[in-house]
Amino acid sequence: HMLKDGEIDWEKLAHTIRVAVHFLDNVIDMNRFPLGEIKEMTLGNRKVGLGVMGFADMLLELGLPYDSEEAVATAEEVMSFIQEKARETSIELAQKRGPFPNFPQSIYHRPGEPELRNATLTTVAPTGSISIIAGSSSGIEPLFAISYVRRNLLNEGDELLEVNPYFERIAKERGFYSEELMRTIAQEGSIQEIEGIPDDVKEVFVTAHDVAPEWHIRIQAAF
Repeated sequence: HMLKDGEIDWEKLAHTIRVAVHFLDNVIDMNRFPLGEIKEMTLGNRKVGLGVMGFADMLLELGLPYDSEEAVATAEEVMSFIQEKARETSIELAQKRGPFPNFPQSIYHRPGEPELRNATLTTVAPTGSISIIAGSSSGIEPLFAISYVRRNLLNEGDELLEVNPYFERIAKERGFYSEELMRTIAQEGSIQEIEGIPDDVKEVFVTAHDVAPEWHIRIQAAF
């Protein structure tokens, strides 16, 4: 959770990036490789891919609609920061452990430029399963739904009503929460056409289907 007092906690984010890159670099050496060629390529380039998840959740907490200029600016700011700190960490690791072996043949090998431990540092991963485990929105995607029913395939009658925790909190604070409303939202998926929900809440709590394709692309481009 990278927010503090309603703002991005840059100090915590920087620390987490440093630890994560260090960890991912260690994982390369701990790996068991199925083929010699894969081992040679992986150890030669030492590529890592630090990604994000919960971006849509963060926007909710900041009170920013996913489909807004502010969201695009936040995406650029956050990912630039991650890229910059990840690069700083890779430079520090290269000083201690040496650069990736193929560094001399790489695009980074230029006069006056520092050596890097890793040929790539960041990625934008979908984080499908792990975001469900972590209880956060996946990757950089908008919310799939505000409320939905999760069905258990092993026990067909087993239905679990899942409500976005930030929405539930605001609904209770603002006094429009009801179990019936949550079930109505689960049927609709979106809250845009449902009566009894304030307009300012509708503006922020948009789902993937509410967001015009242009905004999906702009957020992806920003990252």
